[in-house]
Amino acid sequence: MRTKNIFNPKGILLLILVGTIGMTGCKKFLDINQNPNNPDSADPTLLLPTVQAAVGQIIGNGFQTYGGMYAQYWTQSPNSSQYKTIDQYNAANSAFDRPWLTLYRNALINAQLIIENKGASLDAMKGMAYIMKAYAFQVTTDAFGDIPLSESLKGTQFGSPHYDAQELVYDSIFTFIDKGKALLAVPSASPGAQDIIFQGDIPSWKAFANTLKLRAYLRIVKVNPAKAEAGIKALYAEGATFLTKDAAIKYNTIGGNENPLYNEMVSPTLNKVQNLVASSTAFNKFKANGDLRVNKFYDLETGQTDLNAIKQGTFAASGVEKVVSKPSSLVGGNATNSSSATAPVKLMSLSESNFLQAEAAVRGYATGVDAEALLKLGIQNSFVATGLTSGDGTTYYTAAADGAAAWTAATTEEAKVKVVIVQKYYALCGFQGFEAWTEYRRTGYPNFLIQSAASTIGVGRLPLRFVYPNSEAITNLNFPGNITVYTPVWWGKNTTITPAP
Repeated sequence: MRTKNIFNPKGILLLILVGTIGMTGCKKFLDINQNPNNPDSADPTLLLPTVQAAVGQIIGNGFQTYGGMYAQYWTQSPNSSQYKTIDQYNAANSAFDRPWLTLYRNALINAQLIIENKGASLDAMKGMAYIMKAYAFQVTTDAFGDIPLSESLKGTQFGSPHYDAQELVYDSIFTFIDKGKALLAVPSASPGAQDIIFQGDIPSWKAFANTLKLRAYLRIVKVNPAKAEAGIKALYAEGATFLTKDAAIKYNTIGGNENPLYNEMVSPTLNKVQNLVASSTAFNKFKANGDLRVNKFYDLETGQTDLNAIKQGTFAASGVEKVVSKPSSLVGGNATNSSSATAPVKLMSLSESNFLQAEAAVRGYATGVDAEALLKLGIQNSFVATGLTSGDGTTYYTAAADGAAAWTAATTEEAKVKVVIVQKYYALCGFQGFEAWTEYRRTGYPNFLIQSAASTIGVGRLPLRFVYPNSEAITNLNFPGNITVYTPVWWGKNTTITPAP
């Protein structure tokens, strides 16, 4: 018999502990000197960083690991074994228990508590909470498909919430963003430094809301093109601003406050063992294009003089190279370099903002906007984000086979979209693995991904969703049942690819 999964706001711990959110460790992320078990009187300014930190933990650790491997930036090291089930596309349902509960209990419920707070002059903060609510629900539905929404944040009223169809979840996402934008327009007190993403800067939050809405509309462009087109055109008609800087959370080297991925890698369980190494899928493309970012996204292993990579999923293959380059400290993926601790978690990057606008222009939804100029800007900003220069980005675009030559050769809308998405794929490396994998599932690009050599799900298949967590199967009376990892979500493509040789 199943027990009920009761989302009771009065019973949740509002203080974020990195280890209770991630897979290991138990260090504080935020020093909040407030009774965490009294949400009715909790200061909303103390709940806001809790929401943001919870989302950052999931995007920067669990979803980053899965996304980085599924997007084939990274693969399992042949010298360790922590993530081999990911390369095998065989992750257990229980692997997703903590991310699911963190998104619902730590991010979404606390966002709802802010929204429902009766205090005065909280409109701006409630607007931010609505935007974070939209972001968290989008991440969750993009990962799992149909999810609880309409009955999920109502305390004990619905102990076993029904699952809403993904299309309806997206309708709610648009609504939450609109409500957030309306509240952001009302003059009210700023949370200041308690906002760990933009430090209370309202124009940045408005731009974040618009960019998130643009992302969401483009996500549904194949399943509901009329709605996507109308929504994006409306954004441009109202003169929407878009992100001109990263929407990111910064970290430091103080215990528990490190980048979430690094925090897990240095935990007693993993003990600085390097599990993630360079996948030849992405790595070889960087090298073939003469892309200087390869030296920023990957670090040399001890004893190496040149960067290298192995094919996806070949960690157990006979004769596979044992000394393999690793994700860099710039992206938080080098377990033995403490500089990984300060790598940011990017909820949305400036480059992503540029590429989203470029795609909207290619599709004809943004009249009078130069799609190629935005494409080049996305590349340039990606180079700058790694410590290179915009000039390096321009040189790369001019010379790379996937750059200016591909754009010139593209004579159809779809061909130009491909150029944009492939360049976005390169730019998201290391920083936004989950988003890169999600864009592949939406568009089928880049079309040079291979099936992991370690795959256990049949020839030609790639993972196209996360499996539902075990916690839902055993506690939610309305659990809809398991869905295979290779079944597309509502907006996704049913892609088949070439197995690794």
